[in-house]
Amino acid sequence: MAGRPLAGARPTLEDVAAVAGVSRATASRVLNSSPRVSPEAHEAVTAAALQLGYQPNQAARTLVTRRTGAIAMLVSEPQAKVFDDPHFGTLVRAAASELARIDTQLVLMLGLGEGAHGRAERFLRGGHVDGALLFAPHQDDPLPSTVRKLHLPCVFGGRPWGSLRGLYTVDSDNEGGGFLATEHLLNMGRKTIVSVTGPDDELSSRDRLAGWIRATGAGDAELTHLTECGEYTREGGYHAMNLLLHRVPKLDGVFAANDLMAVGCLQALREANRRVPDDVAVVGFDDNQMIAPHADPPLTTVRQDLGDQVRKMIANLTVLIDGGSVRKREILPVQLVRRESA
Repeated sequence: MAGRPLAGARPTLEDVAAVAGVSRATASRVLNSSPRVSPEAHEAVTAAALQLGYQPNQAARTLVTRRTGAIAMLVSEPQAKVFDDPHFGTLVRAAASELARIDTQLVLMLGLGEGAHGRAERFLRGGHVDGALLFAPHQDDPLPSTVRKLHLPCVFGGRPWGSLRGLYTVDSDNEGGGFLATEHLLNMGRKTIVSVTGPDDELSSRDRLAGWIRATGAGDAELTHLTECGEYTREGGYHAMNLLLHRVPKLDGVFAANDLMAVGCLQALREANRRVPDDVAVVGFDDNQMIAPHADPPLTTVRQDLGDQVRKMIANLTVLIDGGSVRKREILPVQLVRRESA
């Protein structure tokens, strides 16, 4: 039949137009979602494309539209940490799901190995993606300063170190969450509330600690005496809790700055025969669904919605890619989720 491709040949846009009985330009407008086509033409071209099994030539489309249909997600953490910490798994799943929903390819880049940032910069400069979602929490990370030099739309998850000039960020209310957790313990009547903190080179950790300080009114001496770093890991939380039990034997409340550390705290308290929440109440941060509801006892924690954060990042990035404008700073609310630990 005239207008059909030869057997075995890949159908072209011209083939679709011929079968649909429209011009090549009209077929192109339909397949590129242009509103300037009639419903009849849209139906005819769509049916022809399905009938022929037509798939657009992505390389050719990229040359015309200057779009790749791909978004990079860069996580400046060692790969072992990314795969071991459920926090990062939640971020990646949320990004993959949302980008699939809008028919966009996810390009995932992990790790902090030697030369990794140079490779990342070359990749981002190379026109392989339309934009990037960036997670660069550490103080010495060169990624924020690199991004300022790129002509590429980028959105950071969390607040990176240094000047925010020229950067777009979507963060959770970490200080507000730290205050909320500690205030809950105070309202329970707890008198000696310690905090197991995250790494000092991450602003989320510092902000959550600032919330604890605001709620307790702790000065420098109390800060040194009543806090211990747990590095955002379960093992770190366990070790920090043991140090605090030795240094502050009368402690009756714990704010752990993430759920992994809180679970480590629960283990240390159990081994020390301190009942939770009767003797010591414990509040975490994240409300990670792989951890908090399954802790022993189930963990009271501050919920930050990582899925909502990623969706907001992608929405903002999409607007920037299309040449629009968005707010440079977005801070998303958190809430306390009460379970048996406090």
